[in-house]
Amino acid sequence: MYSKSTSALLLCKTWVSNAKTLITCNVLENTYLHHQHQRHWFCSLAQAGANTFQKMSDNRCSHVTRVLFCGPHFPDSHNYTREYLQGYPFVQVDDVPLESVPAVIGDYEICVVKSFRMNSDVLSRAKRMKLIMQFGVGLEGVDINAATKHGIKVAKIPSGATGNAASCAEMAIYLILGLLRKQNQMKISVEQKKLGEPTGDNLQGKTVFILGFGNIGIHLAKRLRPFDVKILATKRSWGRLAQDSSKSEAPSVENGGYTDLVDERGNHADILKFASKADIVVCCLAMNSETIGIVNNNFISVMRKGAILINISRGGLLDYDAVLTHLKSGHLGGLGIDVAWTEPFDPDDAILKFPDVIITPHVAGVTELSYRDMAKVVGDVALQLHAGKPFTGIEIVN
Repeated sequence: MYSKSTSALLLCKTWVSNAKTLITCNVLENTYLHHQHQRHWFCSLAQAGANTFQKMSDNRCSHVTRVLFCGPHFPDSHNYTREYLQGYPFVQVDDVPLESVPAVIGDYEICVVKSFRMNSDVLSRAKRMKLIMQFGVGLEGVDINAATKHGIKVAKIPSGATGNAASCAEMAIYLILGLLRKQNQMKISVEQKKLGEPTGDNLQGKTVFILGFGNIGIHLAKRLRPFDVKILATKRSWGRLAQDSSKSEAPSVENGGYTDLVDERGNHADILKFASKADIVVCCLAMNSETIGIVNNNFISVMRKGAILINISRGGLLDYDAVLTHLKSGHLGGLGIDVAWTEPFDPDDAILKFPDVIITPHVAGVTELSYRDMAKVVGDVALQLHAGKPFTGIEIVN
């Protein structure tokens, strides 16, 4: 009699222990899954007994959704994502060196590429991969066709809704003002204890050409308008702006939302004409096979002598030799770049020897607002994948 009671007691304790294990695991998920569904699930399990509890507990807690961040650069992308997901132990966030990505990519369901070149060879190893995405918008490093062949979705985070576009626009203004007010020369004056020099220039009254009037271009125009400037802008298809802007929760130009932001607008055929009219050219284009090297010798040659060039998009939009040549001749009055032809950029490169050149380390979109919002998007996508729910907050491109 005593033996049977002891066995029953032990079985009861085991049942309770297993129940606590399952409840602990699923209470963490309960903040993400629907409350009513969860309550029904627990009731069903309670009726099933100790064996069912153990089986279900093992299945739920053993499955981990794994997210891979490629490389050490832009560290707060993975730091903030990991912080956002710290209450969800069933999602694992890892960051590995670039050279280690091919060896480990087969263990992950989501990959955030950052500056990694995701080619067909690496994609062939991604046997568990469901989604490849960028912590931002640039996907030029991903072989999208190869990903599609392997059944892997590729996505970007729309910049308008996360603060990324606004952050990049603010950086463009920082670079413009830094060049106009001669930032590098001011530093020298401070070091040499000189006052009242150098003599800078005003942004007021200038003509600014925004090359690529997407989300960043729109935010830039909004912030430039109070400086009393004339704004020129080109976009390959203005008719698509209504659709693009709706994704970023912004009114469309076609509906009159931004007609007061652009004084003259054109398409790709107008870029040289607009370049010849501008005191400042800001590159906001996405880089692809059609736009790579678009700011070439012909483009810079038609710019006004002494005009300044800003690039906050991708380094490959500018032809390196053309930029260097026109800096040497003095035709190009200044260069402000947040992105470079190779990254990290060589600090001893000849282009950086000129006093009217400012470079920043690809931080235009790296702000608390932008990175916290994008980390939330990545985290939510991981939770959605884990729960078998449709993705939200991202733009799938294939």
